[in-house]
Amino acid sequence: MQAPTDNTPAAAPTRAAALRRAARWWPAAVLLLLLTAPFSTLSLPGLLDGPLGSAGSLQLLALCMVFGALATGYDLLLGRTGLLSFGHALWFAAGLYATDIFMLEWQLPLVVAALLGLAFAVLLAVVLGSVSLRVTGIGFSMVTLAFAQAGSILVQRNPGGLTGGEEGRSAPADRLPDALVGIGNTANLYWIALGYLVLTLAVVHWAVNSPTGRVWEGIRENERRVEVLGLRPYGFKLVAFVLAAALAAVGGVVYLLLSGGATPQAATSDFTLSLLVMVVLGGSGTRWGPLLGGVLYTWADHRLGDLANSAAVNDLPAVLRVPLSQPLFLLGAVFVAVVYLLPGGAVRLPARIRDARSTRRTGGSTA
Repeated sequence: MQAPTDNTPAAAPTRAAALRRAARWWPAAVLLLLLTAPFSTLSLPGLLDGPLGSAGSLQLLALCMVFGALATGYDLLLGRTGLLSFGHALWFAAGLYATDIFMLEWQLPLVVAALLGLAFAVLLAVVLGSVSLRVTGIGFSMVTLAFAQAGSILVQRNPGGLTGGEEGRSAPADRLPDALVGIGNTANLYWIALGYLVLTLAVVHWAVNSPTGRVWEGIRENERRVEVLGLRPYGFKLVAFVLAAALAAVGGVVYLLLSGGATPQAATSDFTLSLLVMVVLGGSGTRWGPLLGGVLYTWADHRLGDLANSAAVNDLPAVLRVPLSQPLFLLGAVFVAVVYLLPGGAVRLPARIRDARSTRRTGGSTA
């Protein structure tokens, strides 16, 4: 029998299968690109201000990875378990501020302070999560919002001078390793952000595919049915709550190193709303959607600010210049456009393109 050539009908499924197998390796290709970024001199005009390996570009890429990881951890609640929390910023701020305070007040080295900060955030999440999960639905959302608001007020009141109030507090350079201080060591901070991203993706992937993760899926679809099966949803939801909080607290420690200090903006409910926008923008309940949404949101938040202050916008008539000079307006317009044009998030775009092509072929063959 003659083997199918490229012109035979049997060759098309073979090529499609080969493409699908190759597509499975794209995360490894992206990871390889991220690993080589600090050594690259490639310029990406419009995307980055300088070469890929410059300090400014690495700083922005590191922030994109941190917030992409934060959105991925937050989706453990929203997309995987069906819990809409408005207080996720509290755990990020707990890891951020606790680590900074342990270094400043107790004169502890970074690693010890970070471990204690993580332990503090996890303990706080266990206590407050146990209370919050006593109610469901919108009641749960409101309780988490109340706790987050209390934490934000506490940070701004600056009890005992610990938080610095509205000014925040800088990370003590003398308690940090020399390899993490200064613009010349931005690449080292980039490696830490990349490590945090890989850790978060690995933990979330493991958790979602574990037996507990399958129970989370059942809770999201129908919590009453899970109860009928003899399982207690409360315990499983608490595990998701604490795990997401722990990942956010680690993100707070990484952000402390990137930003060089702790600021009260990290403890506000607006921070949680930003995470919610990231998840919806990328695609809630998907493997890569929250990461994609976090990266796009963070990049747009920084780059649209430059566009709003550019000469091109300043030369426009007032009716256009005023709204376009507001970065939040531009960011909101982009978000509305993506949600309207891509229901299910930006991660669905490749599937929609494939469906459109299949529909076009089917229509053409029918005709």
